[in-house]
Amino acid sequence: MNIRHHVSDELLIGYASGTLEEGWRLAVATHLALCPNCRSRLTLMENAAGELLDNISPLPIETSSFSRLKERIRTEIKVASASRRQPTGIAKVDSPPIIPEPLRSYLGGDLTELKWKSLGRGAYHIPIKLADRSTTARLLRIPAGKPVPEHSHGGRELTLVISGSFNDGEMVFARGDLEEADASVQHQPLAAPGQDCICLAVTDAPLRFRSWIMRLLQPVLGI
Repeated sequence: MNIRHHVSDELLIGYASGTLEEGWRLAVATHLALCPNCRSRLTLMENAAGELLDNISPLPIETSSFSRLKERIRTEIKVASASRRQPTGIAKVDSPPIIPEPLRSYLGGDLTELKWKSLGRGAYHIPIKLADRSTTARLLRIPAGKPVPEHSHGGRELTLVISGSFNDGEMVFARGDLEEADASVQHQPLAAPGQDCICLAVTDAPLRFRSWIMRLLQPVLGI
C-alpha cells in the first residue's frame, strides 16, 4: 500500500493534544491504522510535547480534559492493536479485515457484515453514530466509474479511502489516502473504474450541491 495523501500537521497536532472533535478523531485514527508514516510523525510530536511538559509547572486538570484523554487512550489502544496484529500458526488464516480499527468497531463489523442504505444511482451509505454531534460521519460506497454529485462545502470535509480509489481533478486517492477539503473547494470526485470506492466521509456542515435536484433531496438523504 502506497499512501500519498497524509493527515495534515494541523489535524495531527490536534489529535496528539486530544482537542479534535469525535468525527475528526475517527478519521485520523483510522488513517493512522493504515499509515506507518503518520504514526511515526505522531510519535515525534508526542515526544516533543513530552519534553515541553517536563519543563512547565503542573496545572489542575479540568474534567472535560480528562474525558478527552480517556477517549484518546481508548482510540490509541484500538489503533495499536490493529497495526500490530499478525497471523500466527501454520494453519489457513482468514483474510484480514478490510475496514481497520477504530472504524470497524463504530460500524459493528467488516464489509461483508454491513447493511447499506441506498442514496440512489447505485450509491450507498451507512451513517455512523457519534456521541459528539459537532461532526457527521458516514461510510460511502460509490459505484465504479461513477461521479459524486458536484458540490462545495459549508465547512471542513475529510474523506478517507477504505477500498478502491477515486480521482479528484488530477489527484488520485487510493486505500489509506486522506483528502481534506474546505469551503473554498468545489469538486466532483470520480470513482475509478473496475471497483466500487468505499470511503469514510466526515463533515462539520452540510454539503452544498450544485444540482437543484440534490439540494431538494438533501434533507431526505441526510447529507
